[in-house]
Amino acid sequence: MSDLAPGLNWVPLGQLLVDGRVISDEQLQHALQVKTTTGGRLGEIVVELGFTTEGAIAGALAEQYELEFVDLDHVVLDRDAVALLPEALARRYEALPLRFCEDGMLLLAVTDPTNLTTADDLRFALGSNFRIAVAERGRLELAIARAYRRSLQLITEGTEPDGDEDDEQRAHDIRDLASSTPTINLVNSLLTTALEEGASDIHFEPRREDMLVRIRVDGVMRELGTVPRHMQPAVTSRLKIMGKLDIADRRAPKDGRVTAAFGSGHIDMRIAVLATTHGEQVVLRILGAGDDRPTIARLGMERSAEESFVNAIEQPYGTVIVCGPTGSGKTTTLYGAVDHLNRSDRVVMTIEDPVEYRIDGINQIEVDPKGGLSFAAGLRTILRSDPDILLVGEIRDEETAAIAIQAAMTGHLVLTSLHAHNAASAVARLRDMGVDTGMLASSLNAVVAQRLARRLCTYCREPYGTSAEAAGIANDHIEGAVTLFRAVGCAKCQGTGYAGRVALREVMPVHGEVRALVERSTEEIFAAAVRQGMTTMRDDGMRLALAGVSSVEEIRRVTGMRLI
Repeated sequence: MSDLAPGLNWVPLGQLLVDGRVISDEQLQHALQVKTTTGGRLGEIVVELGFTTEGAIAGALAEQYELEFVDLDHVVLDRDAVALLPEALARRYEALPLRFCEDGMLLLAVTDPTNLTTADDLRFALGSNFRIAVAERGRLELAIARAYRRSLQLITEGTEPDGDEDDEQRAHDIRDLASSTPTINLVNSLLTTALEEGASDIHFEPRREDMLVRIRVDGVMRELGTVPRHMQPAVTSRLKIMGKLDIADRRAPKDGRVTAAFGSGHIDMRIAVLATTHGEQVVLRILGAGDDRPTIARLGMERSAEESFVNAIEQPYGTVIVCGPTGSGKTTTLYGAVDHLNRSDRVVMTIEDPVEYRIDGINQIEVDPKGGLSFAAGLRTILRSDPDILLVGEIRDEETAAIAIQAAMTGHLVLTSLHAHNAASAVARLRDMGVDTGMLASSLNAVVAQRLARRLCTYCREPYGTSAEAAGIANDHIEGAVTLFRAVGCAKCQGTGYAGRVALREVMPVHGEVRALVERSTEEIFAAAVRQGMTTMRDDGMRLALAGVSSVEEIRRVTGMRLI
């Protein structure tokens, strides 16, 4: 059978859902009005409106047409069957070949067996008839992504170079292999898949038997695939060639950079190569292309924190520091401030490593340690170039800290970042770098501390009621019953339950009691800031959890602290 809807009694999906008491007639009429306005699919609309679930729709369809319902989380795919349908058609028709049945008929999972128009196209594409089963749309999309992603590992042409060859001949052979079509296709496919999933970092990690490819999405590592052992030298060399690095030298650490076209724009990637016991590890850091620059409105700060932040950066001079661990969005926050301050009557200059956002109207400098341009050396030169506002990518050493603070004392507004656990500890960190406490008290406008937490996927997050005490968020302001959300997992979020990230921040203005305590302990400074009204990262996390933006579990994971 190749018709997607067996039998002659075809029933519209909406009527089918009403007859099966999946949704009410009133809900159907509302969904049809939305469909008329937006042009979307009815099944997707009723799910987005919260009237039912994708699983309920798939189950109703399977029952109505006496078809098999398949749970794709527990199905082992036949690779030969999957290969019959190209990925583009699988995604277009929402169909995935699963296996061959005992009678030789192909079993095909689809989301909507009532869609008769796709039957002929699928029969032509597959070259044969097929039997259908019904699957949940979200699970099918996830299964398609996994099925065709794994097929990237099938590219295995090429042979491992002979270990007896001399280094020059070996480098020449590996360069040829790295420039071959199979290697280029494999690397491009892996990078494209990583970028489509929103990766911020891509890791190529050699192991004894193969090379593991992992990506960091929303701050969490996940496996993307593997590269066969004999392809490892070619893949590594291909990545090094992209970064214009020496492929013959396989011992010394290397850093490079590459710009690649992606979609309608471009992506900048920083490449780091490091020798390990099983070969060279390559890590690609995805940098912002500057097409969607940050603004203060997009930072999503809590209202009082935003007011304190804006007040600090609008001062004519002084220092505003953003602190947090690597990858916590410090640069994004700093550029939100730069966007707010960038006007034609001001000179804005930056020195960074590397420049992550390219913005018209400001003068941006990238440090080059090999060429003698460090943060400290570049900062000295910038100060002789008549700037009003300076963005120093990071304070890493005593010399840079001293110059930045002195610049703030001499009438410049300095925006910079620092590695510190929270806002109060940033003061102690600067003291440890040798900055005079008197200068700190006079020059600091505010310190912002932040972390990035994953956002709950809005398509599958699940509300649940609990007590504030049981959830671990009870305090003087939150008591009794609360409604929170937890992660579930669907195709939209690759089964993780999360999609995107949101920042938790605490903004500590340096004035009054806090200014008087800059030479005291971190605990005393923190307590004084709270007394003056600072919203802590703990409080900001509770705000996001209660709003359904993130989960209590994720806030705990990111902050590393209990919420009670």
